[in-house]
Amino acid sequence: MREPADELDSIRAEKLFRQTRTVTNNGAELQLAGQTYVQFASNDYLGLAQSEELKQAFHSAIDLHGVGAGASRLISGTNPAHEGLELELADFKRTERALAFSSGYAAAVGTLTSILGKDDFVILDKLCHACLIDGARLSGATIRVFPHNDLNRLEKHLTWARGKASPQSRILIATESVFSMDGDFAPLVQIAQLKQQFGALLLLDEAHAVGVIGPEGRGLADHLGVNESVDFAMGTLSKAIGVAGGYIAAKEDWVDLLINRARSFIYSTAPPPAVAGAATQSIRLIRSDEGDRRREALQNNIEALNQLLPDTPASQSAVRPHILGDSDAALSASNRLKERGFLVPAIRFPTVPRGTERLRISLSSAHATEQIQGLATAIRDICSGI
Repeated sequence: MREPADELDSIRAEKLFRQTRTVTNNGAELQLAGQTYVQFASNDYLGLAQSEELKQAFHSAIDLHGVGAGASRLISGTNPAHEGLELELADFKRTERALAFSSGYAAAVGTLTSILGKDDFVILDKLCHACLIDGARLSGATIRVFPHNDLNRLEKHLTWARGKASPQSRILIATESVFSMDGDFAPLVQIAQLKQQFGALLLLDEAHAVGVIGPEGRGLADHLGVNESVDFAMGTLSKAIGVAGGYIAAKEDWVDLLINRARSFIYSTAPPPAVAGAATQSIRLIRSDEGDRRREALQNNIEALNQLLPDTPASQSAVRPHILGDSDAALSASNRLKERGFLVPAIRFPTVPRGTERLRISLSSAHATEQIQGLATAIRDICSGI
């Protein structure tokens, strides 16, 4: 029998060993082992996770609903906080219904395994998040993967799937709108056209777009005017929304099917009602003038870093990769940035393909101009010799 120590030694030898670390005050600055760092690691793009508005909403929801939900919603019922969140999400995403899950991962796996089976087909972008890959595998559907944003290959896969499909088969395209490790956009207008042409379904993960892009922060699909082509609008409550959980927004029949089939929904205790209450308040804030102000501040920070690092590809989103090409280089750069007072994670295989190891810089509206200038200076100093 293999011993875990042997596997850990192998992971260490490949420079892929990971450990958790305890931090406090996880905002634009955080404390780690008694030291203060400017962090560019969080997906709290609008700085809401530490906002007084959300803290107050959370406390108010605890006072009203208590702490735990007690059981699955199909066992002990739906708390008004969860119902309110789903109504807010459906209105926000311009859909008939929405269903909240305990995490984005649970939303992806629960949805894909509910709507797909062995007679169906799922076609994924190569850089889709692990939750979409795992959900596709667990569904039992036939899987095809197209190179990142390669529309020609996507069309070939759709042609092949349509030729193999029975009249009852479903063909699903799954992609992200803003990709989590590269920060680039999917060509959604063209994908929507192919989806219509081949009679496919479209699941779009807007985790890194919601709150940040489009009118009222509704996401890239709404920004590009293809919202009606999205059958399953997936997202998370833990990034720009600043709380925790995931959701699927879709037509009413699809949501009813998920309630009856999604094992990650049926067999999970509902999230704490206070989480739902705080998330509802966050969405309202995101849609307000304050949300516009925070989006403008974030966009200014994105543009500032683009100008300060002109020798690397500019980013359209709050995610900016700095490709270094191997694990040693990425770890070294991350550690040296830490010595300079900046926390920027090294992203390695299997999160990204081998040979594309990188620093992943996440920007927030909460970052000050001086912090971004300091990061850019440190990156230029450190990475020029790597």
